[in-house]
Amino acid sequence: MELMTVLTMEQLDFCGPNMIDHFFCDLEPLLGLSCSDTFIMKLETLLFVIFIAICPVIVIIVSYMYIIFTILKIPSVTGRQKTFSTCSAHLTVVSLYYGSLITIYVFPRQQNDMNNAKKILSLFYNVVTPLLNPMIYSLRNKDIKQALERILQQMSNKFHMC
Repeated sequence: MELMTVLTMEQLDFCGPNMIDHFFCDLEPLLGLSCSDTFIMKLETLLFVIFIAICPVIVIIVSYMYIIFTILKIPSVTGRQKTFSTCSAHLTVVSLYYGSLITIYVFPRQQNDMNNAKKILSLFYNVVTPLLNPMIYSLRNKDIKQALERILQQMSNKFHMC
């Protein structure tokens, strides 16, 4: 798929300014610099996103439906709460990642206000989600949670001394 995108992009003509109004060289801002018709490129991108992003989201939703039905069968309340807690953390990260990705690449380019929002959303799937993953999953570990609590307690004690 990526090869097809690169080959199609190679056919575009670029003229005028060569400054991308974005944090990194992303596809949509790059297409904005082209003076050629980008309809085919945008159509290829949409089909690619449907295949790469929307299909996994559907599988994740169906999987979570099965997980929720299974969790509801757990007899103990604490067991259900602990399992829901773990699943909700994962679902939050997955929602941030796929939600921002799909919003950026599926919905067509709008006014400048939307362009700024898309820049911020791109930070979610490029920066925030990769930073959240280790934090969320490591805080499930009791040893790491206790160490973090000790550090915060020490910082709090030093702050109150000042």
